[in-house]
Amino acid sequence: MTDVVDLSDLEYVASGPSEDAHIDERSVPFVVHSEFSPSGDQPEAIAALAEGIGRGERFQTLLGITGSGKSATMAWTIEQVQLPTLVLAPNKALAAQLANEFRQFFPENRVEYFVSYYDYYQPEAYMAASDTYIEKESTVNDEIDRLRHSATAALLTRKDVIIVASVSAIYGLGSPEQYRGQLLRLVTGVEFPLEAAVRRLVDIQYERNEINLTRGKFRLKGDTLEVFPAYEESVYRVEYFGDEVERILEMNPVTGEVIREHGELWVYPATHYVATRDRLNDAMRGIEDELGQRLRELEGSGQLLEAQRLRMRTSYDLEMIQEIGYCSGIENYSRFLDGREPGEPPFTLLDYFPEGFLMILDESHVTVPQIHGQYAGDRSRKDVLVEHGFRLPSAMDNRPLTFDEWLDRAQKTVFLSATPGDWELGMSGQVVEQIIRPTGLVDPEVIVKPTKGQIDDLVEEVRQRAEADQRVLVTTLTKKMAEDLTDYLLELGLRARYLHSEIDTLERVQILRDLRVGEYDVLIGVNLLREG
Repeated sequence: MTDVVDLSDLEYVASGPSEDAHIDERSVPFVVHSEFSPSGDQPEAIAALAEGIGRGERFQTLLGITGSGKSATMAWTIEQVQLPTLVLAPNKALAAQLANEFRQFFPENRVEYFVSYYDYYQPEAYMAASDTYIEKESTVNDEIDRLRHSATAALLTRKDVIIVASVSAIYGLGSPEQYRGQLLRLVTGVEFPLEAAVRRLVDIQYERNEINLTRGKFRLKGDTLEVFPAYEESVYRVEYFGDEVERILEMNPVTGEVIREHGELWVYPATHYVATRDRLNDAMRGIEDELGQRLRELEGSGQLLEAQRLRMRTSYDLEMIQEIGYCSGIENYSRFLDGREPGEPPFTLLDYFPEGFLMILDESHVTVPQIHGQYAGDRSRKDVLVEHGFRLPSAMDNRPLTFDEWLDRAQKTVFLSATPGDWELGMSGQVVEQIIRPTGLVDPEVIVKPTKGQIDDLVEEVRQRAEADQRVLVTTLTKKMAEDLTDYLLELGLRARYLHSEIDTLERVQILRDLRVGEYDVLIGVNLLREG
């Protein structure tokens, strides 16, 4: 007899992310794969950190000199404690390097990369002195967006997950409960009408496109549904027989080749800001109530222009939400969509983790001040927007966590640094030192040379290193100097590249990878020797 599932049956998955309602059976224990074993100070450091986590130490510091293998030590520590882990890094490039390292350490587990998906971002702002409104402009990197969705989907389906992230992890992301509760689940041999599946896909922000099937889109061909999940690199074909799901195939999106067959398919929303129709209706009522209250305040104080501006902008957003369930800048209404109270912390990546997860702050002397400074900058910009009628006051609740809010969520934390700050050392229940390198190498000799003839000297050094199949890192004072020096070395026939902040995130990762494999000999930049 065939089982029947209707849409209401999906509500059982709308529980919090800490529940195991649909944890993937592919979750496996963390096991480090490495041709090396812990050596130097690593064995003692691993044992001390694991013991500290086990006895409930909230904060610990691993004080390790450069090149002592702190990342490997943390990999072996994760293997010991068997906890889902968030690794925070001070910049995107270092986060990418760490993610690649952890993928090599844990090939059987899920290691994900979570950073800001903007290649270019100009935040919405207003300069009252010149009466200049700057509209939000951004360019989203599609691959990084996929990786962000892959990270949250992994956290809700598996226990063996390591997320390597930037400070983007403390910014608003949308409710994990809503994200989980809105998924579509299809099972072979179970009835789930095709029309109902299509309706659910539209509700969770998937777009129908019969010609160009890309991430976040689906198409229909007779009794066959093809969907490209927002977090996957594969397309899934769902074949129906009547109302019953007959077969689910994973396919290569380019060649159409079948990769494997599945017994079930979980499709998470195409956006992290997703809500049920009832929640949307509640949100719109909340927005309308706040709009009415704010208009009375503005008109009562004689700010008629600001009131008219706010009425037009908010009314347009409400119409878009009513019609399509979404609007540009919908994150500014996240408080209503999430069902939060005024001033309540936003949901972030940290809320997608289960209770008791491990948090590691790499280069903590830089990462901690970064976390500390995010809230104030965001607040000052939005204060001006609200004051002049560009946003409702609730937009200020679309924000990063304050430092204290982040601190409340840091229950098992390890700071990694060669030069930890006073705050980290003061908070730590124990400071574990890692002074002896596994390689036994000592710090290199520092040679100071005069500036006269420095470029000719550099060229000679580069040629010597290149002949020995070695690499050279060169730091300059400005981006322009880095580019000009690169051009000069290229004219001399040397293999050179430059690296700075104007290069896209994933391209930076590729440049660093090319340096390792010897595609070029010298890398020039402004902050090449900075953290990690």
